[in-house]
Amino acid sequence: MAGNSQRRNRRTSNKKGMQVGSGGQRRRGLEGKGPTPPASARKGHKKNRVANAQAKQAAARRPAPRRGGVKGTSEMVVGRNPVYEALRDGVPAVTLYVQQYIDNDERVRDALKLASERGNINLMEAPRPELDRMTNGLNHQGLVLQVPPYEYAHPEDLTAAAYDNNEDPLIVALDGVTDPRNLGAIVRSVSAFGGHGVVVPERRAAGMTAGAWKSSAGTAARTPVSRVTNLTRALEGYQKAGLTVVGLAADGEHTVEDLEQLGGPVVIVIGSEGKGLGRLVGETCDYRVRISMPGGAESLNAGVAAGIVMYEVARRRG
Repeated sequence: MAGNSQRRNRRTSNKKGMQVGSGGQRRRGLEGKGPTPPASARKGHKKNRVANAQAKQAAARRPAPRRGGVKGTSEMVVGRNPVYEALRDGVPAVTLYVQQYIDNDERVRDALKLASERGNINLMEAPRPELDRMTNGLNHQGLVLQVPPYEYAHPEDLTAAAYDNNEDPLIVALDGVTDPRNLGAIVRSVSAFGGHGVVVPERRAAGMTAGAWKSSAGTAARTPVSRVTNLTRALEGYQKAGLTVVGLAADGEHTVEDLEQLGGPVVIVIGSEGKGLGRLVGETCDYRVRISMPGGAESLNAGVAAGIVMYEVARRRG
């Protein structure tokens, strides 16, 4: 009834008091928020988007760290025999793709067995159109092996590894060697004779592909390969670090047998079989040496030449 103040939840006054749980929100709402940020810092503003894009471009232009390696690109080995041989020779692999309803011949069975024994290779079944797309229409014969990107070392890592073992650095640099099989053979020789790594340029040179891995006979797993953008600058860096740069050339002033500097910290530079050393690389070398060939051959395969020089260095070092 009217005027009955005993009724529950009945308001008896028009005056509003403190509201429970407000937490002072109204008071904070009246406080100032500071100066207005510039347009480049306001999210969604055109100048903010421009500033973010410029920051990304600057980050992309920053030089790579002094230590640590870079990665190459992944590779596909295609065909029954190449896939089987790659697995047999220990080439690193991520995934073996097998075509659905493939004819299960001996090569397929052997490849599947090797992949299973390795234990770290994914086995994937895929329809033929998918394998055609992955291989750009190559004749894959129902087997495709994905090889992971090779992680190249930094040039300084090679000398650091030598000094860590209290050894004089022994490095082989390649100038214009484009055959991956030659690269693999050279890696094998470097490993066999106690070398500390191989340096290759990024352009017009072979990289660590599946073919190079096969030719290295597994030694690529323990012998680092460094990839540089400019071979001449890399050689100059080694010279500043106290290494002697020795170029292998048919018209060298010294022979491999009589150059005493091969017994110390050294970089041996090997050019292509046809053109030899490039002009700038040849001018950067401290010495140019030749291999004595009584039989009269004009030149040697790069892999063979590397093996001969590495043997002579190992002999001098005892």
